[in-house]
Amino acid sequence: MAFPSSSLAFWMAVATAILAILFALKMARQRDRIVRQATELAHDIETLNDRLWALADSEERYRSLIQAQGDLIVRRDGDRIVYANAGYASLLGLSEAEVIGSQAQPRRIACRPALALGDGARVFDESLATFEGERWISWVETVVPVALGKTVLQRVGRDITARIAGEQELVEARARAESASDAKSRFLATVSHEFRTPLNGILGMADLLGDTRLDPEQTTYVGALRTSGEALLSLVDDILDVAKVEAGKLELSVAPFDLGPLVETVGELMAPRAQAKGLDIATYLAPDLPSRLVGDRDRLRQILLNLVGNAIKFTEHGGVGIRLDRAGEMIEITVSDTGPGIPEDRQKAIFDEFEQADNTATRSHEGTGLGLAIVRRLAALMGGEVGVESRPGEGALFRVHLPLAAAEASTILAPPDWQGRRVLVVSAAPFAGRFLADTIATTGATAMLATGPDGALALLRQDATYDAILIDQSIGPEAARALAEAARQAGPGERLIMLSPTERRQFGVPREQGFTGFLMKPVRARSLYERLSPRPEAALPLPDSRQDAPAPILPVAPRLTVLVAEDNEINALLATRTLERLGCAAIWARNGREAISHVAASLNGEATALDLVLLDIRMPELDGLSAARIIRTMEAEAKAGAKLPLIAVSANVSPADRSAAQAAGMDDCLAKPLDRAALKRWLDHVEGGLMLTLSA
Repeated sequence: MAFPSSSLAFWMAVATAILAILFALKMARQRDRIVRQATELAHDIETLNDRLWALADSEERYRSLIQAQGDLIVRRDGDRIVYANAGYASLLGLSEAEVIGSQAQPRRIACRPALALGDGARVFDESLATFEGERWISWVETVVPVALGKTVLQRVGRDITARIAGEQELVEARARAESASDAKSRFLATVSHEFRTPLNGILGMADLLGDTRLDPEQTTYVGALRTSGEALLSLVDDILDVAKVEAGKLELSVAPFDLGPLVETVGELMAPRAQAKGLDIATYLAPDLPSRLVGDRDRLRQILLNLVGNAIKFTEHGGVGIRLDRAGEMIEITVSDTGPGIPEDRQKAIFDEFEQADNTATRSHEGTGLGLAIVRRLAALMGGEVGVESRPGEGALFRVHLPLAAAEASTILAPPDWQGRRVLVVSAAPFAGRFLADTIATTGATAMLATGPDGALALLRQDATYDAILIDQSIGPEAARALAEAARQAGPGERLIMLSPTERRQFGVPREQGFTGFLMKPVRARSLYERLSPRPEAALPLPDSRQDAPAPILPVAPRLTVLVAEDNEINALLATRTLERLGCAAIWARNGREAISHVAASLNGEATALDLVLLDIRMPELDGLSAARIIRTMEAEAKAGAKLPLIAVSANVSPADRSAAQAAGMDDCLAKPLDRAALKRWLDHVEGGLMLTLSA
């Protein structure tokens, strides 16, 4: 069927219109998509710009932080620098741009050993020659990852030049301090020797003079001379002890020692000083204390002597008490007095050097104020501590705690069994009566304490079944005699008077005064136990091992020949006279070479055989140590049988001095001032054919 041409044209136009519409619709859709995509792209670009800005800001903050820290940062790929900050570039005197891509690095002057860390990093310090001079840099070196899986070597450093300079200054300061300390020690050793040499003569001559026939006035002068010399010697010892502790050269020994005899001996040593002031002194050891301890016996004795001496010094009336107890794992030492007490604001200061409770110009007691400082330092060295409890007008109590262990073979200080016994103690002294009552109570006995004759008489009237009565002379001699007579009539079998050595000489025979015996003050626990324990009448022990001082020994004929090598004439005179009074013949050599000549003549049979040689350490021409070595060599060459006993005599008897003496062939080392008892001990052993070892 044919369409008219007009219809065809119409439909062609319609088709064209439809196609045009479809195309327009398609183009609209494409335009919308493009617009949408453009909008999204613009948003993405904006987001990216924000992130780029944030990254740039973060990088700037990071860079500013790094620069502010002053750290040096460099990264290398092999030898080539791929990154360096301004701090590292300054080491080379270049800019960051000039450094990156180069292989430049500063010249190393020195380097300390590197330390490897657990994460693979290394830490080391090195000295570098930089554009600004030598600088010390502390580096932390690590391997860090970068793009495309690669790694570079990164170093982060910090300038420690000032710290190294400070360390060097400390090293130099320490070297100077050690040198000064050594110089101080040498100075103190020299001064000690120079002090002790004349003191040796002063004290020794005072002893010799005291052995002669003196009238009472002269005896007083000699006593004052010796007291002053001993005070000066104590001062020298205190200063040296403080100096040794400060220098760290005071070494503590660790050895077993007997506790009871040590404490009681201290009480007896200090008793004459206390009794001369009219003071009572007493000691007490708790029953649960071990009989032997392990520690430094000499330093413990020094602590006790300083505390007791200090208490006696500041106490004018009453007395001093020394007490030892167990406090847990510690040994507790208390030293009490009835002195003026210590103000609260001075109780800490008195343990410092050169301090006293009264530091005013009007103080009544002399001294350096070193005694308590030494006690504090010694207690600290021994792992303990010291403190004081006091109120003005009520005395003082010094308490020391020391961690002293019991020796392996130690036992508890077991008192005897006095169960059922009754003892009356009469004493007006502040400590003696109470300590005696406590000691008696540890035996299981009943101890009653009366502080005067009236109280004692009242107790006797109430109950006369006492087994013993102990009467202290402190209540007065007439009251003591009257009380003894009352006790005799009342029934107690044992009537003991307690006397100091001075009182003993003045009291007369105790049995003629109505007593069955006496005890010496301060009373030892063992003496008390032995005197009151049941025993056969035929085996009565002496009331106390302490007796009045023996008369001077006047020899009839020389028993030993002793060579004295001493360059100081006074000390030589003292040694020779002391030896003569101890029954020996003394030969004086003025120096080490003269001593060698005398020994050589003795070995060759050309002179009297020598039995003992005293060698001063410091002598002109040849010192004592060198002389000892030569003598031992001469004996070896002469094939002598028994070696000649050689004793070093020195103002310095530190452990180092003793070791040097032993190494030189000496048999012992005695201190100046020469101890007559120690010398006599050697004479007795040499005479008996025995040889002592070097004393501790």
